[in-house]
Amino acid sequence: MCTGVRFSDDKGQMYFGRNLDWSVGYGQKVVVTPRGYSYQSAFLGEMKSSTGAIIGMAIVVENTPLYFDCANESGLAIAGLNFPGYASYETDAVDGKTNVAAYEFPLWVAMNFKTVDEAEKALRDVAIVAKPINEQFPVSELHFIIGDGKRSIVVEYTANGMEIFENDVDILTNQPGYGWHKENLRNYMNLAPEMPKEVKWDKAKMTAFGSGSMMRGIPGGFYSTDRFIRVAYLNTHYPVQSDEATNVSRLFHTLTGVAMIDGGAQMGDGKFEKTVYTGGYSAATQTYYYNTYENPAIVAVAMKDFDLNGTELATA
Repeated sequence: MCTGVRFSDDKGQMYFGRNLDWSVGYGQKVVVTPRGYSYQSAFLGEMKSSTGAIIGMAIVVENTPLYFDCANESGLAIAGLNFPGYASYETDAVDGKTNVAAYEFPLWVAMNFKTVDEAEKALRDVAIVAKPINEQFPVSELHFIIGDGKRSIVVEYTANGMEIFENDVDILTNQPGYGWHKENLRNYMNLAPEMPKEVKWDKAKMTAFGSGSMMRGIPGGFYSTDRFIRVAYLNTHYPVQSDEATNVSRLFHTLTGVAMIDGGAQMGDGKFEKTVYTGGYSAATQTYYYNTYENPAIVAVAMKDFDLNGTELATA
């Protein structure tokens, strides 16, 4: 399972991050795709970036970065989150559509669009095809959060085809679909950060024990529906920050609020799910930050430290 989040600082610069939750890692690393890199798309021929260099967390297969999450120099970011039982890709290319293989979708978005508006317009004519990069890596069932400095959307490819949702809480978790989650938010309209005033019940006077009393009822579990409510509350109520350090702190504290701890939630195969890594991108400094379950110290990887005009993928 996973959680994604987007917000902007007081200057309109985007911060975008995610938790990747699973029982094991995949050997993922921070991968930089330079401006001169090209690859052979499954359906679209040779592809090069029109949006600048790209950075994010990925594994590299057949010289192709399979990004879990990434962002480009233009300030657009995307993350894929687990969506089993709901994602339903095309089995073959669809005539009249822009066909994109599921494994390359994050890379394709980051290579081609500078803003959410651009991506949303183009995605209405896109078909995501259930084509794996090879037999070793089966197709992952995902939905996606795409964000920039102004807004974010959720992209779901289901039995209904391409579905795009305005994401006004700027977060995403897992199944069920985003539309269901947004309806479920209405069950938690009572949540608030304020300290309540004294209450009288006839002659009895009552005051709160302390802060947080108006949060009673917020879900505390690791279930995707619980995490959606919790991260939506945390992200929408966090005070807007100014400098890089406080915004990175906001990003990691928000995602820590929905992180999964080993031993807390068992999967169907008997293994326990945990937050394998938390990663995020600052458009303000074009820096990718991450930590892992084993090492909570935050590591910074800046784009400027790489040859962004090169042709070969680079890892950190």
